[in-house]
Amino acid sequence: MRKNLWWIVGVFLLLSVVIISWKPANAIKSNLLNNKTAKAFTPKELFAQYVADIYNTANLQQSGMDLSVFQKAFTGYMNLKLTNKLRSVNYLTVVDFTKSSRTKRMWIIDLMNKSLVLNTWVAHGQGSGDDMANRFSNNNESHQSSLGFYLTDDVYFGKHGRSLRLDGLEAGVNSAARARGIVIHAADYVCQNTINQIGRLGRSFGCPAVSPELSNQIIDTIKGGSLLYINGNDSHYLSKLLDETVPSGVLTPDTTNLASKMAKL
Repeated sequence: MRKNLWWIVGVFLLLSVVIISWKPANAIKSNLLNNKTAKAFTPKELFAQYVADIYNTANLQQSGMDLSVFQKAFTGYMNLKLTNKLRSVNYLTVVDFTKSSRTKRMWIIDLMNKSLVLNTWVAHGQGSGDDMANRFSNNNESHQSSLGFYLTDDVYFGKHGRSLRLDGLEAGVNSAARARGIVIHAADYVCQNTINQIGRLGRSFGCPAVSPELSNQIIDTIKGGSLLYINGNDSHYLSKLLDETVPSGVLTPDTTNLASKMAKL
């Protein structure tokens, strides 16, 4: 029987089980206990409040991120965390290719401290478009970016220097990332000077390329199994990781067992 994601997150919040941080969970518990209308909140509303709390505390709106994009990224994060797919849980990286390449459309969020670590430029693939990315592919030699959820992996030195390997988590969407050589790497064309000269960033062969000045900081922060989500305008993209259901095997009918399981995540 399928269980709703909002239900488990609601239980998670009400039980004050720590998934990301200690203080935020305690603060949520205190607010709920002191609020006489707390029982009127649905699990979905509780989840929305939790997402909004991180979004507002980290000042993501001021940095240009849309709340709906952050909620999608965080929903995928929760689904993957609940099934122990993440090796590093502190950081969530979001790239929003619905925005112009002239804008700083990459964010690294420290979920434990509810803070924005970095907001910077990121390039898309040549085959995806000029200033705006509007075509996406999982095919080799397409030179297009791929949407969806990725796990970061190890660091290596390649033709672009120090780079970070990525593993796409979605079959047919980004699963060929490793075979295509889709990595995070530095590129000289990711800078204000390029925008001034040609009116947009330069473009990659499909990699989310970043500024040379920030590449080491980005790589060192998110390497080793953290989550990257790339958002874009594509009506064909339907991700199971955005499904509002809890992966099988997480829930039990006994809330005591549930609390024990959640405490180990």
